[in-house]
Amino acid sequence: MKIRPAKLTHGDTVGVIALSSPLKMEQLPIKLELLERLGLRYQLGQTIAQFDGFLAGSDEERLVDLHAMIADKNIKAIFCVRGGYGIGRLLDKIDYQLLQENPKIIWGFSDVTSLHVAVNQYADLVTFHGPMLSESSQPLDELSEKMFQQLFTPMEIHYDEGISKLETIVGGVARGELLGGNLNRLVSTLATKFEVDLQDKIVVLEDIHESPDRIDGMLNQLRLARKLEQARGFVIGDFNGVEEAELLKIVLHYLKPLNKPVVAGFKIGHCQPNIGLPLGVEAILDADEKVLRILPGVE
Repeated sequence: MKIRPAKLTHGDTVGVIALSSPLKMEQLPIKLELLERLGLRYQLGQTIAQFDGFLAGSDEERLVDLHAMIADKNIKAIFCVRGGYGIGRLLDKIDYQLLQENPKIIWGFSDVTSLHVAVNQYADLVTFHGPMLSESSQPLDELSEKMFQQLFTPMEIHYDEGISKLETIVGGVARGELLGGNLNRLVSTLATKFEVDLQDKIVVLEDIHESPDRIDGMLNQLRLARKLEQARGFVIGDFNGVEEAELLKIVLHYLKPLNKPVVAGFKIGHCQPNIGLPLGVEAILDADEKVLRILPGVE
C-alpha cells in the first residue's frame, strides 16, 4: 500500500512551483484565483518568475524550490503550474526520503508524469495526475475544477459514460494499482534507474502533439521492453492532435493481442475537461460496463 497524503482543509497553505518550462507571468493570476476559490492560502516558489532558456530556473534552483516545499511543515500540498520539459533533469537529485518523511499532495500532469513515476517508486507515495490549475490563459471548466474536491474529502472516483463517450477496445475486468500519464515521459524512463514499473498496473496513457508514427513508435518501445504485457489493463486518455480513428487503430494493434481490458475515450490529459486522478491507489477497470472506479487518494 502506498502512503496516502493527508487531506486538505480550508485555510491550508499550499506550495505553487515551476519545475519544468517557465510560466508566462500573465497566466499566474488565473491560477492563483482557483486556489483562492478553493479556500487555500498559497506560497509561491522562488522559480515561478525565473527564465533559464527553456527552463524555469536552473536545475539547482528548481531542486532547492522543491525540497523547500517538501520540508516546510506548513505546506500541505505542492501544485506544479506548468508542464513542458525539465523535471527529468531533477529525478536523480531529489531527496525521496525527505518526501517519504513529509508526505504531502503533489498535483500536476504532462511533464509531471516523470515526477509521479519517481515518487511512486522511491517515496512510496500516492500523487495526483491533474490539470495545472488553469489551461493556459483560460479558467478550468466546471468538472475539472470540481475534481480538486478529492483533495479535501476522501472519495472514490467513478468514471463512466456520464462524463464522456467511452469505447471498449478489449473487454474484461481488471483490478490493480493505477499508474501512468504522459506516454512520451513514460517511455523516457526506460533503461534508467527510474524505469516505470507497469507490473500488475492499470495504466493511464495520454499525450499531445505527437504524430501517429511517433505514438506507434513509443508503444512499440514499451512492447519491446516487455512493459505492455506486464500491465493488467489500459485507460486510454486524450491524445490531443490525433484523429480518433488513427489513434484507435494503433491502440488496437498493440493492446488487443494482450487480451487485457482496454477502454478509450477518457477525458484525461491535454483536454477539457481534464479529470484529476490519484496515482498509486487501487482501481477497477470494467471494460464491459465501461466504468473506471478508483479508491481515494488522501487520508
